[in-house]
Amino acid sequence: MKIIKAKDYEDMSRKAANIISAQVIMKPDCVLGLATGSSPVGTYEKLVEWYRKGDLDFGDVTTVNLDEYRGLPRENDQSYYYFMHNHLFDYVNINPERTFLPDGMNDDPEKECARYEEVICATGGVDLQLLGLGHNGHIGFNEPGEFFEKGTHCVDLQPSTIEANKRFFASADDVPKQAYSMGIQTIMMAKKILVVVSGADKAEAVKNAFFGPVTPKVPGSILQMHPNVVVVADEAALSKCTLPE
Repeated sequence: MKIIKAKDYEDMSRKAANIISAQVIMKPDCVLGLATGSSPVGTYEKLVEWYRKGDLDFGDVTTVNLDEYRGLPRENDQSYYYFMHNHLFDYVNINPERTFLPDGMNDDPEKECARYEEVICATGGVDLQLLGLGHNGHIGFNEPGEFFEKGTHCVDLQPSTIEANKRFFASADDVPKQAYSMGIQTIMMAKKILVVVSGADKAEAVKNAFFGPVTPKVPGSILQMHPNVVVVADEAALSKCTLPE
């Protein structure tokens, strides 16, 4: 695991975007695994900026997203489909037919999870998976538990996750209680993983996930077992960690 220390959120976003843009340049038809939430917003802004300058071409890129709320239509401004279009897809030359997310409106969890696993497999595998890190150490919507989830699955969101996401909704009651998410095994099959983390409120999660024991009670800790992980975190997020000089 390689940890890159950034000065602040802006610096973290730029450094992360550099890694993603290098992947796209080196392999124009790469498969990117994408994340949502506040952490990667700045990274997407940089990618859009560089695309507009003519430095990036997304024409042959395929994307698969980590997760989607169950029960939210794509048109809902809190769906992750809406998020991705609002922050990236609508501003670069990516082919909409090559962008994939779980279908939150599929009422059959078993069928939807199997379908999405097939979609991911059909891409040939994720070249670079972008992740954030939740306050409780979750990655995707893989919540703390007794074991690591394997494939794409339907998740009952924990109260801490609902609480963290309620700022995007009118109230906590409006936050969906379930989501479809790639499983830990699916995430770990990516050739390379990039984690972005910012803020003092994530410092404990960073310490537990990347410097503590590997345990399903801290889902992100499994990343210690992956052969090619880069963590880009700002000073605040790394404030409880001692990095080698």
